Amino acid sequence: MFILAAFTRLPVPVQATLLMSMAMVFFTSMGVFIRLSSENMHVLEVVFFRNFLAVVLMAPWIMGQGISVLRTNKYGLYGLRAAINLTAMAAGFAAITMIPLAEATALGFTAPLFATIGAVLVLGEVIRARRVAALAAGFVGMLLVLRPGMEAISLGALLALGNAVGISITALVVKKLTATERPEAIVIWMVLLQSPFSLIPALFVWTWPDPMTWLWLFCLAGAGTAGHVCWTRACSLAEISQLQPLEFIKLPLIAVAGFILFGEEPTVWVWLGGAVIFCSTIYISHREAVLARRRRRENGG
Repeated sequence: MFILAAFTRLPVPVQATLLMSMAMVFFTSMGVFIRLSSENMHVLEVVFFRNFLAVVLMAPWIMGQGISVLRTNKYGLYGLRAAINLTAMAAGFAAITMIPLAEATALGFTAPLFATIGAVLVLGEVIRARRVAALAAGFVGMLLVLRPGMEAISLGALLALGNAVGISITALVVKKLTATERPEAIVIWMVLLQSPFSLIPALFVWTWPDPMTWLWLFCLAGAGTAGHVCWTRACSLAEISQLQPLEFIKLPLIAVAGFILFGEEPTVWVWLGGAVIFCSTIYISHREAVLARRRRRENGG
């Protein structure tokens, strides 16, 4: 309680920064727990347990809030989000078992690039020359990581990109949901729907976890849930464009973890490409925030 009281006395921007930093630590640790869990069980089972155990961990909070927290009339959008997000999750989890953690993380930075393209194609948003240039730079960064022609593009890298595309699509769905839905409901409905969806493929490769794998699975679910809670709370305190630069700390964190635990050494191309991708996404987010503020002023908001 003392720590919580001290935290709430901090300036709001500092609170947001600390919460976002904690979210990045939790999200980074997920990659480690995915790798450890998948050593003794199929990745499709890891996906199921990540969702199911998240429901278990969130059950006391759901019961405390009451069933009203789940009230909605957006079942179609929630179902679409769950199906796409689950596919992306399976691709991302599989990628982590196939390629170095730092490479998977660097390629994951491309999600905002795909989201921007999706916003243009699906939502009809207009982007101008500077954001087009930033998009081009982001994809150059992706090519630096992949180095096509110099190295064969691995299945793991393709799955990591598939994960990024899926995340970008779900971001558009979530953007639509946040217009009417509570952030807590969006997180809860995600794991509630993804648990039964992910059980079906997991049954075809089912083996019961051993005691150590149970530990990694609970750590994975706990890190994912805590990360989403911190991220959602941080975004409620500050604009995403202000917080997004902190996402880059995932790359050095996962690189250190991959080196210590699995003996992985990221190449200079992963660092360089990841930095280029990330800088381009930061610029795009900044421009979107500037344009959004301008539209609010023009509309008298």
